[in-house]
Amino acid sequence: MQQPLIARLQQLKPISLEDQELIVKAFEPLKFREGDTLLPLGHVARQLFFITNGVLRIMAQNDKGNEVTYFFLKDNQFCTILYSFNNNMVAEESIQAACDTELLAISKNNLLALYEKLPYLKEMIDQISQNTLLEKIKTRNAYLGHDSSERYLLFLERQPEVAMRVPLTDIASYLGVTPQSLSRIRKNIR
Repeated sequence: MQQPLIARLQQLKPISLEDQELIVKAFEPLKFREGDTLLPLGHVARQLFFITNGVLRIMAQNDKGNEVTYFFLKDNQFCTILYSFNNNMVAEESIQAACDTELLAISKNNLLALYEKLPYLKEMIDQISQNTLLEKIKTRNAYLGHDSSERYLLFLERQPEVAMRVPLTDIASYLGVTPQSLSRIRKNIR
């Protein structure tokens, strides 16, 4: 069976076996438990993650100090706080495992070294990152103008694999409702 990272990259263009080996060796496999923090708030993102199994959530704190979930990223997606990673700036968001998660990680320095050996890889990862950002915007925009029940139904329709794997408190945070409200909504739609 082909490595998921290579399979994802080859959706854009074929990669020689020699290059595949270089790519796979550059990434370190890691496992995180639900609730583990991969990037704490206020730190610089120094790693790029590729999710092989699980869900990561990008979150921040609002002005009241409550956690707010911005996005969920799932299997076969890259994840980092891009602005922080690219510009060596402190991140205003954090990354947390929303469920038990297996991923591949590469440091920025190792990624830059890999780009030196395989210049085409930067264009591929940039294209994937850009498409992911556009998809995130499209997904978030789909919720605008809907009440909380409609947002939850839309979430179930658009992100069913996430809905099955992450805690309801994270879903409530993502949808901008309290966990109690989400429980009522779920009870009313059954």
